[in-house]
Amino acid sequence: MAGNSTWLDSYFKIGERGSTVATEVRGGLVTFVAMAYIVVLNPLILGSFSADDAVAKKDVLGHILPVTQVAAVTALVAGVMSIIFGLVANYPFAIATGLGINTLLAVTISPQVSWPEAMGLVVIDGIIIVLLAVTGFRTAVFNAVPAELKAAIAAGIGMFIALIGLVDSGFVRRLPDAAHTTVPVGLGIDGSIASWPTVIFVFGLLLMGVLVARKVRGGLLIGIVVTTIFAAIVEAIADVGPSKGVNPKGWNLSVPALPTDLFQIPDLSLVGDVSLFGAFTRIGALAASLLVFTLVLANFFDAMGTMTGLGKEAGLTDSKGNLPNIGRALVVEGAGAVVGGAASSSSNTVFVESASGIAEGARTGLANIVTGVLFLAAMFLTPLYSVVPIEAAAPALVVVGALMIGQVRDIDFGDFSIALPAFLTIVVMPFTYSIANGIGVGFIAWVVLAVGKGRAKHVHPLLWVVAALFVAYFAIDPITDAIT
Repeated sequence: MAGNSTWLDSYFKIGERGSTVATEVRGGLVTFVAMAYIVVLNPLILGSFSADDAVAKKDVLGHILPVTQVAAVTALVAGVMSIIFGLVANYPFAIATGLGINTLLAVTISPQVSWPEAMGLVVIDGIIIVLLAVTGFRTAVFNAVPAELKAAIAAGIGMFIALIGLVDSGFVRRLPDAAHTTVPVGLGIDGSIASWPTVIFVFGLLLMGVLVARKVRGGLLIGIVVTTIFAAIVEAIADVGPSKGVNPKGWNLSVPALPTDLFQIPDLSLVGDVSLFGAFTRIGALAASLLVFTLVLANFFDAMGTMTGLGKEAGLTDSKGNLPNIGRALVVEGAGAVVGGAASSSSNTVFVESASGIAEGARTGLANIVTGVLFLAAMFLTPLYSVVPIEAAAPALVVVGALMIGQVRDIDFGDFSIALPAFLTIVVMPFTYSIANGIGVGFIAWVVLAVGKGRAKHVHPLLWVVAALFVAYFAIDPITDAIT
């Protein structure tokens, strides 16, 4: 056993990074619990229970992706890619289907092409991302970002991940009449914490806050477990039931009750059901290329921003905010889009919820191995892992957000040419629900203010290129209309 521990320590540099095997295992488990919801949520975004449903996500041919099959490939790809990333990159950044790209596929792309053709575009997107990483361009862009913007990206991700937790728990909700009021969101239901799931969230948030403040080892994991048990007791007594879009006081995704079945055989028939160039034939090369451009830019900077934030939070970056050996990490992350598209689970990328495991002390790829193995197990144990409601995991995201916002200490708010781009980066991420949007607005503002202050020569050439690409990205719809 000692020999195995020595080998693990040598390969993953566990001791060198101030961690232990037990800490890595615990961190990997917490990361899995914090992001396991993707195996439930991704099928609801991409898949449908029946083509006859009014809300079915049909492609141009009227076909759907079955929910059970999407769940299986979502867990499969997350498991495989998390393990590979841990082994190759040696960072505790778990990988799973990225939110945003899957919605883009379901809402914008699939109505124009078939599902296999849509996934083919994702594969092409991934191939381009990998090539950009292999050639060193992606690493160069990563290293060209000013330290202040990297700190802003980390803080913005903290705000973003906290908002995810607040919204997923029902603590913050969209107002039903948002279109007719200046207030788009509110507290709970009619300004009140009026549902048991939200009460569970508040209980978990305060519990985890106390445990983290007291520096209790495994505080987040203990908090999630205790909150889940409390949620199951409440459900058994109050019979809250699921939300399903009609019961605002119900559980958002998973109902915390013991399942009738503990095991099921995964249906992996979607693996390989992809048409690489079919979209170019169906809608034309120009239209398909514009869709690929959108996918590439979103994937490129979403992952870059996430890794920047996670790396800084884990203390793995150098004095300039750069991650060592980032090239390998970017190649593997790019491969997540290729594998995700080939398996029809959508593009896979580094998950911001990995910050939960990092808060537990995870510092190496061993934590990723643990997370990946749990995802593979989830293919067979779907009923069991879904016992944990999102309301029990969401408090961990808010706690982690509170930890990450501390990165603002590295931003010089006394210099407004730095303060405004940093501020925009931080607030645009949560307000638009997109890491890539925050990065794009921050880059553009950084270049414009540097020019306005007479410091154009100090702007890295790659920042000019990236800012121009983001201008095109934000204007993609009018550009598409003008061309077509």
